[in-house]
Amino acid sequence: MPIPIPMDDLLARHRKELRDLTSRTTQKKKAATKKTRKGVNAECEALERELKERHAREVAELENPGGGAGDLDDEEEEDVEAPATVEDEVAAPAAAEQASDPQPTTPTDPTPTPSTQPTKKPHRRKAALARRAAALATAASEAASSASTQPDLRSLELSQMASQLQSLSLTEVEIAPDGHCLYSAFAEQVDAARDYRTARRRCAEFMGGHPDDFAPFIEGDFGEHVRRVGETAEWGGQAEVLALARAYGVQVNVVQAEGRGVERMNEGAEGGEVWLGGMELIIDIG
Repeated sequence: MPIPIPMDDLLARHRKELRDLTSRTTQKKKAATKKTRKGVNAECEALERELKERHAREVAELENPGGGAGDLDDEEEEDVEAPATVEDEVAAPAAAEQASDPQPTTPTDPTPTPSTQPTKKPHRRKAALARRAAALATAASEAASSASTQPDLRSLELSQMASQLQSLSLTEVEIAPDGHCLYSAFAEQVDAARDYRTARRRCAEFMGGHPDDFAPFIEGDFGEHVRRVGETAEWGGQAEVLALARAYGVQVNVVQAEGRGVERMNEGAEGGEVWLGGMELIIDIG
């Protein structure tokens, strides 16, 4: 039988799982296209609903191990049953004697005296835990409700980007937002084979060969970061864009959907130009 964890630890884990799920569903919604948005939203709602149901179930199981009401009933019965008092023991023989020799009686108040009234111990900890679990469920519900009422910022950015591209006489080429999109966009424009893996490898090699230029801007272990750039589907950021620009000897022009114009990197490079669309709420470059 597993050893139950403290309720505080369980609730802390629930909060972390909720934050992680919110992050994952946000990324899913950002990456959704017009055709897949409805299905993605339904999937995210199902994941949130399942998580909340599991959290409620785990809190209930921890409060009442075994999944039944037997333990709680036994505890309540113990609480309700009042212990015998000295007055009870003294009164018992007198009551028996009166029963054998009936006497005139007068109506009495049936309300038990304080010494014999059933008592019930307050379950303060259980009440506090129940309140915290209810607050956690309420917070999750409010977060989901708030997310569902937000304006469609993705559609707004797409519209802004389309306007920017038209003003620059550029045509949009859609790249799947799969973590490799930055490298796919580069390969599309500078690599005859259009192989994102080649772009990833060259980016990693250039960063690894110029640690003084990039390590100060990378969180965590720089060598591990370079390995992830070359071998995994790690999403790229500004440091990787600059590394690609220098590795290929090109100038990179990033069109900003928010109307900030065009951000240029490695200006004056003689190997040509690469154009990228930077939609912050959708893919953060890729």
